[in-house]
Amino acid sequence: MNDVTRILSAVEQGDPTAAEGLLPLVYEELRKLAAQRLAMEKPGQTLQATALVHEAYLRLVGDKDAWTWNSRGHFFAAAAEAMRRILVEAARRKNRIRHGGGRARGELDDGCLLTEAPSDDLLALDEVLTRLAARDPVRAEVVKLRFFAGLTMAETAQVLGISLATAERYWTFARAWLYAEMADPDRPPSG
Repeated sequence: MNDVTRILSAVEQGDPTAAEGLLPLVYEELRKLAAQRLAMEKPGQTLQATALVHEAYLRLVGDKDAWTWNSRGHFFAAAAEAMRRILVEAARRKNRIRHGGGRARGELDDGCLLTEAPSDDLLALDEVLTRLAARDPVRAEVVKLRFFAGLTMAETAQVLGISLATAERYWTFARAWLYAEMADPDRPPSG
């Protein structure tokens, strides 16, 4: 049993000091995960990787009812889900009228030319992923683990308790389904 799994077990059993020892062990991995996730965002994202890691960590260890991680992979899957929710909330907040939603943000340069505002791809992905989760929760979880947690296929299969071949089939289906749903915005939701 590695240090992270041991500390996760202690946290789950209610040890109040165990959560303090967890952050130093997982911080670098969470920061890399956050940086990878933010690198995929459109320009204009104001959230920093460090802030994303800290917010996700606080959500994970702050909710004592959610401390039921059975492995290191499960913890990182929960962290990825927390990061996804934070990014979606930030995107929704930016779209609110009170925060400038509907207005194009422009950069002032020598020519004072305005650039287009980034599209809402993350919100569209979240909406389509929510529809997939309603239709097939396991395939949606495969997408979250692969896309947001950056887990390999083998790690994804292990976290979900399914075979590698099944995880690969689910990943192939989910990618095709999500692409089809996002490619045609006028298409009525399937399912």
